[in-house]
Amino acid sequence: MISAPQTAAPQASVPGAAEITPAPAPAARLRARLLGIRAHPRHVALAGVLALSAVLNTYRLSQNGYANVFYSAGVKSMLRSLHNFVFVSFDPGGLVTVDKPPLGLWVQAASAKLFGFSPLSLLLPEAIMGVLAVALLYRLLAPRLGAAAGIAGALAMAVFPSFVAVSRDNGVDPLLILLMVLASGAGLRAVETGRWRTLLLCGVLVGLAFNTKTLAALLVVPGIVVAYVLWAPGSLRRRAVQLLTAGAVLVVVSASWMAFVELTPAAKRPYVGSSTNNSELGLTFGYNGFGRVSGQVGGPGRVPVRPGATVPSLHKAPASSRSRHAAAKGTGAEFTGASSSLLANGRSKNPVPFGGPPRPLRLFGTGLGDQAGWLLPFALFGLLALALLAFAERSRRDPRPATLLVLGGWFVIEVVVLSLSKGIVHPYYASALAPGTGAMAGAGAVAFVSLVRGSRRWWGLALLAAAVLATVAAQIVLLHREHYMVWFIPLLMVGVAGAFTAMLVRRRFAAPGMALLFCLLAVAPAAYAATTWLAPVEGTFPAAGPRSAAGAGGVGVSGSHLATYRALVRYVRSTGTGRRWALLTDSAPTAAPFTLLGLDTGALAGYSGIDPAIDGRGLARLVARREARYVLLGGEFASRGGNRATAAVLEACRLVSPDVWHGPNTFGLALFDCAGHERALAAS
Repeated sequence: MISAPQTAAPQASVPGAAEITPAPAPAARLRARLLGIRAHPRHVALAGVLALSAVLNTYRLSQNGYANVFYSAGVKSMLRSLHNFVFVSFDPGGLVTVDKPPLGLWVQAASAKLFGFSPLSLLLPEAIMGVLAVALLYRLLAPRLGAAAGIAGALAMAVFPSFVAVSRDNGVDPLLILLMVLASGAGLRAVETGRWRTLLLCGVLVGLAFNTKTLAALLVVPGIVVAYVLWAPGSLRRRAVQLLTAGAVLVVVSASWMAFVELTPAAKRPYVGSSTNNSELGLTFGYNGFGRVSGQVGGPGRVPVRPGATVPSLHKAPASSRSRHAAAKGTGAEFTGASSSLLANGRSKNPVPFGGPPRPLRLFGTGLGDQAGWLLPFALFGLLALALLAFAERSRRDPRPATLLVLGGWFVIEVVVLSLSKGIVHPYYASALAPGTGAMAGAGAVAFVSLVRGSRRWWGLALLAAAVLATVAAQIVLLHREHYMVWFIPLLMVGVAGAFTAMLVRRRFAAPGMALLFCLLAVAPAAYAATTWLAPVEGTFPAAGPRSAAGAGGVGVSGSHLATYRALVRYVRSTGTGRRWALLTDSAPTAAPFTLLGLDTGALAGYSGIDPAIDGRGLARLVARREARYVLLGGEFASRGGNRATAAVLEACRLVSPDVWHGPNTFGLALFDCAGHERALAAS
């Protein structure tokens, strides 16, 4: 039998009882708050954008394998010793460094150390940094230009095809972009407050970005400096002193690792990869710096190719020394053109290594256009619309001028540098445009609405019409050129025309019309970015597109080539290897898969096969000390000429018959045994 609940006895009224009523428990307060929360539309929209970014960056990510095997092999080597880690050695034996500053690879090495060395431990940090950069761009724009600008800017950045491609690779660009966005945020905050610590933090962040990809990090600096000089509080003298101090901090942080390498005796560290003088200073300001702008060997039309330099496809080992040397001369695989033939699956056989010739419309041409051009016209006209509003009132409390100078300045400088540089400009460099394009597109969308609603209505409509026409025209050209989603063109034209007409007819339709218009313009780049899911990324030249060259996944070698690599690994291990290197190759792309397969492998001539890292005498010493024995010549970059060590191998070492270690077809690879040939190596 269930008894009835008892009621509490009535209590006497006590004066001040309200004051002594116990406060709700913390759990009860939290529950009440959660029950009272109503999702704000801007939070829902931001969550959707970040979810889209996360899906674009991570869906089917594991298919990419080790992606950029050059960096992956470097990380694996860095985990072998503190010496390799500090100097960013490409190979386990510490012969040659990776040709980039350390920070990006240190992050990957830390992840591999924490979670184990695997493809996802290298790729996931890049994908996460991409999502964080999108979130940070919203955080920069929303407090200053409104939540709508932040959401639109974050969306434009999230669907930027080149940005998605690099976020699915294990290069250094995602960290570079994240640090530059952080530096922009610190710079904007410093302009608004005039605080020392914020400006110094900005200098530190740019210095860290410099230690990720050298001079590319400095493209964010001019906009910050101009904004601080013109808009920060305090006297001009105080601002100048602050900027000089922040500049000094930037230089100290930027030069710290480089100075450490330069002050270390060359005999105590690896050779600086891709340099001609074993100097990080020369590499930073030469090959990785001003050479990219003014032109350099290795750039379009200046790829070093020496027919007869190294090893051709050897179908059978020559019997005599003369025939051996004759067969060991030929051309290897080389990327010298901007286009290539298609495979049976419709994809390009080789990646596009360079953008088109330097010109004002380069960012819409072959190689760069499909990676960056989808929303670029809207961002450019959006910058003009924001400028029209930002400098109308000339109020220091208005955040728009500083935002325009910092983010818009970065955007314009990136556009100019990528359009006019004469050196090495790979298509994935366009990923650096993603934050600026997103910022100016988002800010422009809100600026257009303000102009259309305000007294400058016809100015706003004229600028908006130009932005829409240019952007739609660019997207139509790109969709036709890439033979992709052509069916979407009529829908795009009708939808955009309808949204613009609504904004033209009624002022109150300006905001919803712009929202519809912006979302329609984001469809094509989002779909194009999603093509990165269809095949493994090409690790060296990551690019979006249904016909872009795909990678092999895994260790970067596929099919029968992988069988050849495994056969060589078995042979070398079974016959005895050097204590320091089991195998030496002419270039790093040939060595990297062997390192990932577990064979300690180094590159005699660095990444591109032409570094003067070691000569015949140096190799002879390694062989005499039994630190090395086998040398593999041929493969990628074989035609570039090698160095004195590879030439000495051709002259002095014994060619191992392919029939011994593999079979008739070795795909241009020739194995040499240098044991017992030390004197000939030293004399050659």
